[in-house]
Amino acid sequence: MLARMSRVVGLLFLLETKDLAALSGWVPPFFSDSPASRGVFLPPLRHRHKPRMIPRSKTNTPEEPTMKTSILASVGTCAILAAGAALIAPSSPHAQGAAPRYEFDASWNRPFPNRWINGGLGGLCVDANDHVLVLNRQDVNKPELAAGAMAPPMLEFDSAGNLVHSWGDPKLIDRRLHSCHYDKDGNVWIASAPSGMVQKYSHDGSKLLLTIGKKGVYDTADGTEKGKPLNSPTAAFHMPSSIFVDRGNGDVYIADGENDTSNSKIAVFDSSGNFVRQWSPEGYKSVHCMTMTNDGTVYVCNRRNGKIGVFDKMGKLQRSFDVPSTPVTAGVNDGGGSAVAIDFSRDREQRLMFVINQNNSRIEIMERGSGKVLSNFGRPGPYPGEFNQAHGLAIDSQGSIYVNENRGRRTQKFKLVGG
Repeated sequence: MLARMSRVVGLLFLLETKDLAALSGWVPPFFSDSPASRGVFLPPLRHRHKPRMIPRSKTNTPEEPTMKTSILASVGTCAILAAGAALIAPSSPHAQGAAPRYEFDASWNRPFPNRWINGGLGGLCVDANDHVLVLNRQDVNKPELAAGAMAPPMLEFDSAGNLVHSWGDPKLIDRRLHSCHYDKDGNVWIASAPSGMVQKYSHDGSKLLLTIGKKGVYDTADGTEKGKPLNSPTAAFHMPSSIFVDRGNGDVYIADGENDTSNSKIAVFDSSGNFVRQWSPEGYKSVHCMTMTNDGTVYVCNRRNGKIGVFDKMGKLQRSFDVPSTPVTAGVNDGGGSAVAIDFSRDREQRLMFVINQNNSRIEIMERGSGKVLSNFGRPGPYPGEFNQAHGLAIDSQGSIYVNENRGRRTQKFKLVGG
């Protein structure tokens, strides 16, 4: 708070001393130049506009400012006072029901070593140390490899954006990586879609600890990827899309249903990989994402229909929420689905949920209890704060949001700066 007040005082000093050249480069940090941001802003650029010099009348002395200078100073003072009020005013969503605010962190994205290049990104997850594991599908065009080398399938970054580890044996995993999950013991679970299996690895990927299902054998009528899905009540999969391990008893929840022509089941296994039970949410053509809250409630994404279903652990529907999307171009209603990935705020109650809405290329910030949309940020594009088929989303212990893109082939970090 003192730091914010000092910034406002400093700006008022610029006006008092009539340092208009310094003032002209200042932009309030809670505004963004981009129409992409409603819940996010970009850091201000220094000296983004060349200062415009105002000629001084020969009849005016330095102690007598021109009319233009006086008007500018008056308007600037009002603007800065308003800015100061906004900076100093409390903005806690817990106290006021406001949405949190985020800033794009440009320092997190750094060049790969060894001239590595990555393909589309399938998903990502955050461990207990706020390290981010990013899944590289390696689907690059061959001509790209003339200028670089293929990055490994699993890329681990620390919270500052440094690449600290990489791993993955293409002979063990399936090629189209989709999602990952760290359990309470720090082991990492990997799912690909299509695939007939889900795998559990040690944290560093050096040991394959468990495989549920069988590589190359799909839960379809003919056992192939193209076969008719069966939703069999057993340890078999077609397109596993999400994994969550119950922190209490170690049961493994697996969503098998990456798209509309795949299975659409939530299968539960014990910690040894034995089948326990499953359910198929009524009316769901796919179950593209699934996760569990601290209170043991299971959230499932109905991707194409734009809904999030809330279930108990036995599969009984408790309630459902709409994830609204409005086409920008008339007649185009499906840009990938409005409920693609989901995660929750890190407070104990997990008051907020964050949802990737591919239809509108943005992140929805919603109240978990009511499903009310509080705010959102993002738009289509290649620039900071914009998305090209956002696909994976995860939140660290500091509240920072990580979003990766399949077609955009990058991961962006957004720091929590307010609320």
